[in-house]
Amino acid sequence: MQSVSSYRWYPMVVAVFVTCLITANIIAVKPAQLGGLIVPAAVVIFPLAYIFGDILTEVYGYARARQTIWIGFACNLIAVVAIYAGSVLPAASFWPNQSAYDTILGFAPRLLVASFIAYLVGEFLNSFVLAKLKVITSGRYLWLRTIGSTLIGELADSAVFITIAFLGVWPGDQIATGVITQWLLKSGYEVIATPLTYLIVGYLKRAEQVDVYDRATNFTPFRFESE
Repeated sequence: MQSVSSYRWYPMVVAVFVTCLITANIIAVKPAQLGGLIVPAAVVIFPLAYIFGDILTEVYGYARARQTIWIGFACNLIAVVAIYAGSVLPAASFWPNQSAYDTILGFAPRLLVASFIAYLVGEFLNSFVLAKLKVITSGRYLWLRTIGSTLIGELADSAVFITIAFLGVWPGDQIATGVITQWLLKSGYEVIATPLTYLIVGYLKRAEQVDVYDRATNFTPFRFESE
């Protein structure tokens, strides 16, 4: 198996994955109205993290996708700490926007915990299911693997986040509606982006000369090694 350093495009895919994740967490504070639905603004980019998670697993294998998931977690944590540190620094006397900074970039602890846990559960499930389906289907039906894994991962992500964040705050039926709405919207991204996923996966497999099958992979999420 080639080392990570020998793959030209691997760092780029990791960078896009992490950028999507951090950007989603920053813009999620804004509620957006799509017709009769209220959703976080992060819906415009967060599903891309799942798409690139699929690409990582499909091309480079579960172990490298697992490493990227933990890299994303660590980078997001750094961003949260830096934003919080910026908020507690004394504002310059001529700058009147401290409250705006806190409103847009501040994090409610409960929402932050919900976001971190949901991310780990959803991403690891997504990667695990895709890797297993690839072996079961002998590498056929990429659309089935990407859509199927996203349906499971996004359902877990939405259920964990909304339950932890809003249990006891929202009525039970509203929690269920919120889970289903976010799940369908995010999963719809995967369906629409399937042709693009095919193009990127095909290009990377040819360019990198790699197509990993996780037949003997240790699927524990509690490792950082990429081999």
